Amino acid sequence: MASIFSSIFSMFSGGAKSTGGGAAAATSEPQLYGDCTIYAEPQKEGGQYRLAGRIEKTVGEELLVRNFIRADMFSSSDDAIECTVRKAQQIIDQNGPSLFSDGAKVRQV
Repeated sequence: MASIFSSIFSMFSGGAKSTGGGAAAATSEPQLYGDCTIYAEPQKEGGQYRLAGRIEKTVGEELLVRNFIRADMFSSSDDAIECTVRKAQQIIDQNGPSLFSDGAKVRQV
């Protein structure tokens, strides 16, 4: 039931579709990290799952989205989700405030 709401929310937040060509796999509940929200959205490719997700942050009245896809592949969706959350945390930690400083509504990182 929660994944239905997550999918609906994704449609309105601009992060529902990726351009990576893989089919979206099962997603997890959003994870709060600092002032950001992490969405693990691994992509199913063949029998494996590619690490992919998005990071969202509300600045003023605007929702800013940073999508990411990495080369890492996993045999289970649970492993892909776990590693996607860790990768998103790393992206947030390494980039700090500059992750959203350009003001672009949606971009790849």
